[in-house]
Amino acid sequence: MLRPLCTAIVLVSFTSISFAQSLLQTFGSGANAFSIDFVEIGNPGNASDNTGYGQVNYTYNIGKYEISRSIIEKANAASSLNLTMADLTNYGGNSPNKPATGLSWIDTAKFVNWLNTSQGYQAAYKIEQRTVALASVDVVLRWGSNENGFDSQNQFRNSNARYVLPSADEWHKAAFYDPNKNGGGYWLYPNQNDTVPTKVSGGLLSGSVVNGQSGPADVDNAGGTSAYGTMAQGGNASEFTETVSVFAGNEYRRMVDPMWGNGMDFMLQSSYSVSRFEGEDSIGFRVASVPEPSALSLLAIGLSGLAMMRRRRS
Repeated sequence: MLRPLCTAIVLVSFTSISFAQSLLQTFGSGANAFSIDFVEIGNPGNASDNTGYGQVNYTYNIGKYEISRSIIEKANAASSLNLTMADLTNYGGNSPNKPATGLSWIDTAKFVNWLNTSQGYQAAYKIEQRTVALASVDVVLRWGSNENGFDSQNQFRNSNARYVLPSADEWHKAAFYDPNKNGGGYWLYPNQNDTVPTKVSGGLLSGSVVNGQSGPADVDNAGGTSAYGTMAQGGNASEFTETVSVFAGNEYRRMVDPMWGNGMDFMLQSSYSVSRFEGEDSIGFRVASVPEPSALSLLAIGLSGLAMMRRRRS
């Protein structure tokens, strides 16, 4: 009986390594090809911090950088998305490597859906056109319990999707958690610091953020990194997450990270968040990637096998 269990465990190990190594993902084709650079967020099963956020029970990937204007432009050219970004002329210009801002939350969800469907995966979010006050508008719906990929714990995200907008917990862990801090702990600021970061207009200085500035930096030149290697989870563009907040009966999406122009130190801390739905010229986003369902199944088999082995030995 030990042999099949060991095989399952080896398969889990191989699948995890394969997923971790596929950090640079390419989309589109030809002149419209672009890549998204992901970093792996491991250490599953970590505790949340005192904000209540940050606990994630699985390994996942998240974009090292915010999505750039160039990526949206190429996605538009390769698809029928027709996403319109904010004009940043008054904030330093619209160069290709500046963060893609001005998109509504539904726009970002449409982009993520296209990442999935263009690679043969299930769309993450259920978006339909509805008539509201005699106007045709896009609305985001919950997946039904009779639909493939329904997840009772997160009815907005289809569990068969590979690419998603990060949840508040996924975003928070990538920004603030450090497995090497006291055996696993959180920093107050998203660049491995408990002291106020150095505010810069750009560059790669450790412990710095693009904040208190007249415009954003390029997405790959936007300050120090988190413990996992993500950039600009403090400063540069504010960022949408997937997580729903409800105010006065209306659903919004939790937004994290203050924009480049806001110099308030407390807004850079792990406890800060607001909620929005419509786009603004200072709000951007990054993408996360979760393991394929087959990898999660193998993980469950492997963990079950380990538990059985331990029971037999005891």
